[in-house]
Amino acid sequence: MPTTQPALLEARNVRIDEHEAPAIDGLSLITQGNHVVVLGAPHALFEAASGMLAPARGELLLQGVPARAALESGHVAGAPLDPPLPPKWTARRYIEWSARLAGPAASAGDPVRDAIAAMELGPAADSRLDASPLAVRRATVIAAAMATGAPVLVLEDPTLGLPEAAYRALSHILARALRPRPWLLFAARAPLDSPLCLEADEALVLLGSQVFGQGLPSELAARARTYGVQLAGDATAFASLAMARGARVEAFGSELTLELGESLTTRDLLELANEARSVIVELRPLARAFI
Repeated sequence: MPTTQPALLEARNVRIDEHEAPAIDGLSLITQGNHVVVLGAPHALFEAASGMLAPARGELLLQGVPARAALESGHVAGAPLDPPLPPKWTARRYIEWSARLAGPAASAGDPVRDAIAAMELGPAADSRLDASPLAVRRATVIAAAMATGAPVLVLEDPTLGLPEAAYRALSHILARALRPRPWLLFAARAPLDSPLCLEADEALVLLGSQVFGQGLPSELAARARTYGVQLAGDATAFASLAMARGARVEAFGSELTLELGESLTTRDLLELANEARSVIVELRPLARAFI
């Protein structure tokens, strides 16, 4: 009988604490793609998805395996943004160290050589990390994750804050390097025309602890009249008033996804909130997740 591949990422009523306070509380989602961009999530969700932080409640699964167990078994590797690196080491030594720690999972072929080639580090692999450009250090962290032999990679956006030329170069290298394997990329926002968004077969946009949008990046970016609303007050009354004016509303407690319809404006939403004796704490356009 045919088998169904487990979702790349699945959350079941997940709570994740950071600094003794909930960064995520009540998150449930199931991804459909194998190359997934997650936008607007707190850093704690990246840490949990890469197995570095255990949820305080619920389950977070990578291809059906609890994230912590997936990390420990070598099924997933994480590439955080700008972790501390030994300044006197070369990129090659750092990648070798990562492969050795992975043990048998990285033993097939020459994982260090393959990771250096995939990230196009070339001669930069033998330069000291403290003398290397930021883009090279970030490529090193990703190559180190690849060298573990893990079939799934979870990354924080390595292009954040790079100059335009370095951003473009690293984006194209990373898109090519990641193409053969499943990956999750966590970013605050992403250019729709970036190589990674073009490679992605799914994007998730989070608002608080809820999925605000899910689908192809191009489809989400086209939803110019869809907003995420965080409300203080009577969310039920506000939703009823908005729907009576032609809006389509999905409510998750005080967090709502709202499609304005043909006639409503954002100014109308402020007036409806006042009528419902509520205050809009945050009003976020879905399309603004893509820059």
